[in-house]
Amino acid sequence: MKIIEWYIVLSNLAAFLLYGLDKRRARLHQWRISERTLLGLAFIGGSAGALAGMYLFRHKTRKTKFVIGVPVILTVHLVLIYCMMRRGVYSF
Repeated sequence: MKIIEWYIVLSNLAAFLLYGLDKRRARLHQWRISERTLLGLAFIGGSAGALAGMYLFRHKTRKTKFVIGVPVILTVHLVLIYCMMRRGVYSF
């Protein structure tokens, strides 16, 4: 695997796990992971993992900035990957 592929896999895994961890902490009334951190992780490459975590764990699905923001970030990421592949900059 290329470095960029590892980065994408690990950032998505981290986002997914953090959404699950934050949901667990919410149920137990413990210290929470900030919304800024959760959205930031989606922004830096973990958007697919964040979206999967949101809906699998049913977490942050009532917050507009997550329901709209995470899919928008994922769409931007997919468009960027498509453009990079189209120009020959990157290939799987």
